[in-house]
Amino acid sequence: MTAPDRYSYGPYHEGPDPLAPPVDLSAALEDIGRDVLEGSSPRSAMEELLRRGVRGTQGLDDLTRRLWQRRAQLQRRNRLDGTMQRAKELLDKALEAERRTLFPDPSDDARFREAQLDALPTGTAAQINELAQYDWQSDEAREAYQELQDMLGQQLMESRFQGMKQALEQSTPEDVERIREMMTDLNDLLLSHLRGEDTKDKFDRFMAKHGEFFPENPRNVEELIDALAQRSAAAQRMMNSMSEEQRAELGELMGQAFGDPRLAQQVAELDANLRALRPGEDWQGSGRFRGNNPMELGEGVQAMQDLAEMDALAEQLGQSYPGARLEDIDLDSLRRQLGDEAAVDARRLSELERELRAQGLFERAPDGSLRLTPKALRKLGQTALRDVVTSLRSRKGERDTARAGAAGEPTGSSRPWQFGDTEPWEVSRTVRNAVLRSVSTGSGAVDLDVSDVEVVETEQRARAAVALCVDTSWSMVQDGRWVPMKRTALALHQLIKTRFRTDALQLITFGRHAMNVDLAELVGLEGVWEQGTNLHHALLLAGRHLRKNSDAQPVVLVVTDGEPTAHLEPDGEAEFHYPPLPRTLRSTMAQVDALAKLGASISVFMLGDDPRLAEFVDLVARRGGGRVIAPDLDGLGAAVVGDYLRSRRAR
Repeated sequence: MTAPDRYSYGPYHEGPDPLAPPVDLSAALEDIGRDVLEGSSPRSAMEELLRRGVRGTQGLDDLTRRLWQRRAQLQRRNRLDGTMQRAKELLDKALEAERRTLFPDPSDDARFREAQLDALPTGTAAQINELAQYDWQSDEAREAYQELQDMLGQQLMESRFQGMKQALEQSTPEDVERIREMMTDLNDLLLSHLRGEDTKDKFDRFMAKHGEFFPENPRNVEELIDALAQRSAAAQRMMNSMSEEQRAELGELMGQAFGDPRLAQQVAELDANLRALRPGEDWQGSGRFRGNNPMELGEGVQAMQDLAEMDALAEQLGQSYPGARLEDIDLDSLRRQLGDEAAVDARRLSELERELRAQGLFERAPDGSLRLTPKALRKLGQTALRDVVTSLRSRKGERDTARAGAAGEPTGSSRPWQFGDTEPWEVSRTVRNAVLRSVSTGSGAVDLDVSDVEVVETEQRARAAVALCVDTSWSMVQDGRWVPMKRTALALHQLIKTRFRTDALQLITFGRHAMNVDLAELVGLEGVWEQGTNLHHALLLAGRHLRKNSDAQPVVLVVTDGEPTAHLEPDGEAEFHYPPLPRTLRSTMAQVDALAKLGASISVFMLGDDPRLAEFVDLVARRGGGRVIAPDLDGLGAAVVGDYLRSRRAR
């Protein structure tokens, strides 16, 4: 025990890193937002983020790639005949030592024994079986043969009980007898369970007697069966991976485990019981090993288990099954196969997914699909607007005008007076500043100084009705204008909803037809192959919006990369033709004139350098008293927002 005012420190083990930085949701949302703007669904965008990863954290694709590399490396570097090769080496050692002892002996018995050795059958396993009753004359040969039998016993046990090889490295006859007794009791327990008997008490007695052989410490017979069946099935898959000759020879070798054929028979009985209890395990699979490193039986079984574990991890990392969640990933298995860093990355991805869902950034649409919530759209809008403001500030000849209009309405805040300000004084704050300054200087009287003066912040409150018409024809997608268009709408929406809340914004998309959309619909809009640029229909909808808000200053902003090629017929059908029909141009210009009568000037943001489009938008500007702006894609948002702010300043 340490004293209450003392602290003890030690190494960090397991669990989340308490010093790890928090999950960066803003960066993750920006990545998701970029993919959504490009046409991905929110679900696909989130899945893509998790596959790609975030800064400082490997994604699912990287983890899966490393997993497949490790899997291929395991099979490419190893082969499965290590036990047979080791058995041959020990047998050759024993035979060589025996022949060295017999050679100088002139007796007939020595010649007879040499003849016995010369007459041994071909094949390592057959020779070992033949020598089971041989009376070795060489102590070195006897020890080598005993080492061979012990090695086979250790390998057989390791193939069914992980870690048994190390426990039996210094095995004695008493240890072997205890193993045989454990195997007998184990098979008896499994047979009872297979018959449907209540085996709880029998299991408790079994573990009390033989628990040292099971470091997994199973809590009941089902957990015991699960652990044994996985290992046994891996051993069977390893046998399936061998050639027929190799399987036969290995089976014969196991008959000499510890020099007692009964042990191999008990293992065969164990396998049969486990196969009956767990038929769902993979007993038929196999793997191809083609390397130069020979693996012994226990190592081969572990390799098969590793392959199965990696296959399961690959499925978990793939997240392709119904209801998949990152919490499904077995972090302990991932740590075993790829190390601690991989487990930490998977945990952080799981936390990121959980936080994205918990923070209310996604919601279910009426059709059951996943979409961004207003909260998420606000965050994306803030990012888009921030980029636009940065672009505006970097423009030569323009400056950030945060100063409110002199004839506007009070915003509720004040600021220190500056030379040239004409706003009314904020009297209470001015007097308070004077009092605080006088007290701080020790002056008995309160004197008013120019530094004390604060003026009332005011803001222009003239209301505007804004129609932003954006071209959604296929050329916008094809020429890389899709995402800048959406980011422009996000920035303008964010500016109006936060700075000019009384303004009425309507988003209008136009391709073959036009439609009013909300921000979530526009952000999630996917590009589709559709011919037609129906500006006529878009201006019709813009006019309805302006008439609906007749008390507001009308503002129409059009973003397009093509001349009108479609118009709306009286029956509601859109007629498309390229090059444009005269009646399409007439119908469109009629709507320009109708908007001009409502007092609206149309600002057209022309993308691309199509001469026919330039000719048309110049005509629109002359007829409607508007402007034509030809920004590059990076400056589109700044151009639209800047024009909107210019129209407000003009009012």
